[in-house]
Formats: sequence, structure tokens, C-alpha cells
Amino acid sequence: MEPHITLGPGSAKRSFPFQGDETLEFIPLGAGNEVGRSCCLLKFKGKTIMFDCGAHPGYRGEESLPFFDEVDAESIDLLLVTHFHVDHAASVPYFLTKTTFKGKVYMTYPTLAICKLVWSDFIKVSGISENCGGSLYTEKDIQETVNKIICIDYHQEVEVEGVKFWCYNAGHVLGACMFIVQIAGVRLLYTGDYSRQEDRHLMAAEMPSVQVHVLVVESTYGVQTHEPRRSREKRFLEAVVSTLQLGGRVLLPVFAIGRAQELLLLLDEYWRKNPELHRYPIICLSGMAKRCIASYQTYINQMNNRIRHLNDIENPFEFRHIRYMTTMAEFQDNCPCVVMASPGMLQNGPSRDLFDRWCEYRHNSVVITGYCVQNTLAKELLDAQPATHTLQDGKEVPLKIRVHYISFSAHADFIQTSQFIDELRPSHIVLVHGEANMMASLKKQLVSKYEHMGVGVWSPQNTENVTLTFHESKVAKVVGSLAVERPKSGGNLHGVVLHKNFQLTIVGVDEMGAHAGLEVSHLIQRQSIPFHQPWDVLRFNLSKLFDSIDEIKTDKEIMHVDNFSAEGANSGKNEDAGGNTGKEGKEKKKILHFKEKEFPIRILDAVTVRKTAINMIQLEWASNPVNDLVADSVLSVVLQTLSNPTTNKTMIKEENCESEMVAIVKAMLEERYGSVQMVDQKSKLSDSPMLEMEVDGWEVTVDVVNQVVSCESAEVQKRVEAVFKRILSCLHPTATCSCSTA
Repeated sequence: MEPHITLGPGSAKRSFPFQGDETLEFIPLGAGNEVGRSCCLLKFKGKTIMFDCGAHPGYRGEESLPFFDEVDAESIDLLLVTHFHVDHAASVPYFLTKTTFKGKVYMTYPTLAICKLVWSDFIKVSGISENCGGSLYTEKDIQETVNKIICIDYHQEVEVEGVKFWCYNAGHVLGACMFIVQIAGVRLLYTGDYSRQEDRHLMAAEMPSVQVHVLVVESTYGVQTHEPRRSREKRFLEAVVSTLQLGGRVLLPVFAIGRAQELLLLLDEYWRKNPELHRYPIICLSGMAKRCIASYQTYINQMNNRIRHLNDIENPFEFRHIRYMTTMAEFQDNCPCVVMASPGMLQNGPSRDLFDRWCEYRHNSVVITGYCVQNTLAKELLDAQPATHTLQDGKEVPLKIRVHYISFSAHADFIQTSQFIDELRPSHIVLVHGEANMMASLKKQLVSKYEHMGVGVWSPQNTENVTLTFHESKVAKVVGSLAVERPKSGGNLHGVVLHKNFQLTIVGVDEMGAHAGLEVSHLIQRQSIPFHQPWDVLRFNLSKLFDSIDEIKTDKEIMHVDNFSAEGANSGKNEDAGGNTGKEGKEKKKILHFKEKEFPIRILDAVTVRKTAINMIQLEWASNPVNDLVADSVLSVVLQTLSNPTTNKTMIKEENCESEMVAIVKAMLEERYGSVQMVDQKSKLSDSPMLEMEVDGWEVTVDVVNQVVSCESAEVQKRVEAVFKRILSCLHPTATCSCSTA
């Protein structure tokens, strides 16, 4: 990625809060210089993604788990599971139910369908209960886990809080996938277990069509290369048939799902072509292998063309020569036979029981077809080739059974990995899922091949950080009114920078809500207060504190009065103040309220005060810092009015003061303009004292209380208004005067 661009003068010298950390961290919590308990973390731009969550087949109980104590589970945003194998998925129920993880979990549909079987079998076959005093999780935990998982299809793009990811077919087993995660333009590909070679039922792994900056790839086979498929199938069948013809038993320890189906397809097809072999039974001693057939039949569309074409004729997974058994009690060991049993590394379960039974006889054979990890019996047989064997009851016996290793493992070898990297051209390569010696040899080859191209290669241990730095370009889109004219190079642009999903947008302040995807909410607050004082007393007290008090006489507010009047008319004995009942009483009640000036009032255009019942008032305002302060002040006046018994006396005194003020104004105007008459209030619409006089032949009216000067001559009105203001400024320094033309 290219260096930054400048968002403003001097901006390159400071760190913006929306930039985030440009350091990418990759931490294996399992599968670091080992095969088993695959679990890796990606940390970048404040996001944390976990890839896989497996258990180590060579350990028991909590020892088999990844190093969960090295991470805060609650900080993990996503868990992406590549496939259903124990070493990649067996710890998922534990992680989801026994830790503080709150993120989302994704896997493909076939993976979830088979994971349910794998998890149930794991707690039954692993022997955890006997050896550790309790299983890692229960059937209830499994069901809870299944309910939390989200399934996706190949190539389906998903975005979660700015993190985009999608997956490709990885081969290996049914439903296996490789995940690409994109954060702030940086793409990381996590292969999980993958195979670039098509087999009898699975397609080869896909090649991603986008540029990848970081490749996390398995290194299971290091620099080894696989035997061609036809050659290994021939050797396998020869080993099986020769053992049967000698009267021996053939043990095929396999994982119940995955390579088991590949071998069953091969054996059933060979038995069909060779009738002389029909007298030798092929037994699949695994209830799980039988139960998973439904999933294989359901997802045939995700297999290769060969299987899909066979399915047009008949179901290729309805085997004619395979017998399924679920327990050892069903198996009668009375003739040469082929028995396929799990687990694939002989650590326990039916495969270990049969091995202990047959290992002392040289005419029997065990054919190991998959990869074996350290600390398992299968690995010991291949590496040490011991002369004796210790049975599960502790007895030591001679080891005479013939051991064959014919790899049907669907993992990429060195040739596949090299070709994959050549086509992908990543900038950084991180090796996982490989024994230390295999990983070291692969790393050496890759470094020598790609070092001159500037490609970094890492092979971290468990819990060891791989730290990479990506200098992200800061590109911001200018939208809205700011984009009407193209911003000038080197000029200033005034707006708000919005940061969403690692994308930067510059908008005007007034348009921020629309472009940020935010909606403006208005909170209307209402507070009802019991009030037993006269309405005009409250209004009088409010006018002492607030300059701007307006009556509201809209239809909506009159409706409030109507409702109040109706409620009053229907309460008690349903009588009005004059003893009238029914409709006539309601009308009188409504007229009474208008006369008493009980219309709602609006204070500072912020708070509305209205009567909602006979002894109840309501404060209503749109909540904001200023309006809240006004509402608090209004409430204080209301409460003071209720608690102060001298309110009416103060009001009368204030009215007397108003009369004195009118007299003073009248006297001062007479000194300047001559005769001034006090107008009879009952003959005018206004209830305030009015003064009338003649100035230069024009009639002038002065409303002293409301501070209004009226005259048909604008010039005369202006002169009188100036005089009136000076008089008021002497009486009340804060007084204001508003004028209108008559």
C-alpha cells in the first residue's frame, strides 16, 4: 500500500484519531510449530478476528485447548471456522459457552451440519470424562453453540462493523473453506487445511481472484510431495487384498468424516468390479460416519463433476458392499474382513480397541492413511516402529501386525504450496499447522525462493506475535454541498471528516446527519404538577422573571381547553359552576375558561405551560440544554407560587405600581405635548391603561403597560416613541418598547 496523503496544512505531522493503528498482528494460539488445536488471531485497526478453534488430538481435557488465557475473549469480534475436523473446530462449544466471547461465528452450511456430529462424538470418544473429571462441554452447550452460528456460502461477502470477509472452496473435506478478511484495504487469506488436488469426490481448492497482502498457509507436509493418486490407490488396494487373502484382518483407522468417505468410495467401487472379494465384509464401525451420509447426500452440489454425474444415475454414497455398525458389540470377529474405525490416530475408541486385539498377529495389517500428530499411537508406530505394544490395560505384548502408511491426506504438499504462492503473489507469508521440522524446512525453501522479491516469511511459535506494518493512504471523499466546486490544490476545506468502516468522507456541518446515517431525534418532555392557585397569579409571577410570555390561541390549544372543559363537566355531579348540566354546562365551562385567560402560555419560545385539569398544570418543552434550564426556572416559579401565601397581595401591590407608573408617564408627556387623556378601558379592546394625545395634528395612543406607541403618521410615531423610551429608561433601565402603526 502507498504512503499517506495530506488532508490539510500540517496534517501529515499529526496522527488523526480515525487513522487507527497501522500495525497488523498475527498470533497463533495453537498450530504454531505444531499440528493440532488450530486457533489464530488477527488484530488490526482495533478489530480482532479468530480463525478456527480446535483441540489437540494428542492431549486430554483443558490441555488439548488452544492458549485461550493469552487473549481477552470479549475483545474478539469474529470467529471464522474453516472446517469440521477436531483440530480445527472441537473447541468451539467450549469457547462460546465457557468464556466471555460475545462476537459472531461463521462457517459454511456443510461444516455446521457435520460439526454437530463431531462435537457430540468428541465428548463421547475422547475419554475426557474419565481422565479429567469432567467434559469440556455438554450436549446442552452444543445446542447453545449451534444456535449462535451463522452460515455462509462460498463467495458470499459479509461485512461486520467495517470488516469484510468471504470464503473459497478449500478442497480437503466437504464444506472446507479458505477465508479472506479485508480491513481498511488490507487483505489476509487464511487457508486452513486445503488441497489443490481433486480426489474421488472433492474439487481442488480455488485460487482467489484478488490481491492478497498476507497469506497464512498450512505447512503440514513441509517440503514433501504426495504420491500420485492412482499410484497410492493401487498400493492401498494391494495391501488390503493381500492381507485378506492370507486370512488376516485389515484395520483402517480414519477420522469418521472426511477421508473415510474417500476410502469407502474406493473400496465399494473395487468390490463391485471384483466379485471374488464379496466374501470379505467391509465394515464401517462408526455411528457418526453413518449419520453424516445424509449431509454428503444433501451437499452433493459442492462436490466434483464425477460425483455429480454419478448422482444423476444413483446416489454414490449408498454403498452396496459397506456395512455400518455403531458399537463394538455388533462386530463379530469370525472371518477375514476390512474394518474402518475412528479415531484416525489410534489414541482411543474403537480403532484402538481393535488394534489391541489384532496387534499380536503378523497376518493382520493396519493401514494408516492420514496425517498423524505427536503424542499419538499412530505417530509412534510410523516413527519408532516398536517391537512391543502396551495395551490399554497396561499389559505389554509383542507387536507383530504389519503397519502400512499410504497417505490419502488432503493437505497441500510442497509442489501445491509453491504453485499456490506463485499465483497468489502475497507480500507476506505466515506458516502455521506444521511440526517444527516440517515448518523449518518449508520456510527455508520459501525464503530462498522469494527473498529477492521482498516477500517476508514467518513461522511463529504458539503465542508468538508476527507484526506487520501497513502505511494506509488517507483518501477522503468530498460530498454534498462541499463538492459543488472542486477543491483547489493547497486550499482549505472546512467541513467534518466522517469515519465509517475505515472510509473517510468530508461533508458540511449542516449535512453531517444525512451522510453519517444518523437521524435527528427530538425529545419532548412533559411534567405535570398539582396547582391550586389562580391561573393569573402564576402568569403574573412568571412575567416578573421572563420578558417573553405569549398566549397560545391556536386550534390545537383550544382543543386542549375543550377537553379540559369536558372533563370538568363530566366530573363530580356533572354540573357547571352555575349549576347547569349536560351540553349547556360544557359550553359555559368553556366560555368561563376563555374569560379567565387560562389559555396556555409560551415562555421564551421554549416552554409551554397549560392547564390539563382543574387543579393540574403541565409543563412541556423540547429537551435541549437551554430549554431544560428554562423549564427548571419555570418549575421553580410554579413551586414558589404554591408555597408563597403572599402571592395575591404582591400581585395587588404590583397592580397599584402599574397605576402609579401610568400616572407618572401621563404627567411627563403632558409637560412635553400638552393635554393627555386617560382613555376609558371598557371602550377599548385592550385591558391595559391607554393614553391619548394630539401631536402636530395627529392622534397618538400610548399603551403604557405593553409599551406600544401607535400613530397613523410614522414620523410622529417615531418622535413620540423616542420620548417614551427615554421616560421608560428612567423608570426601568431594562425596559423595551415595541411600536406599531395604527
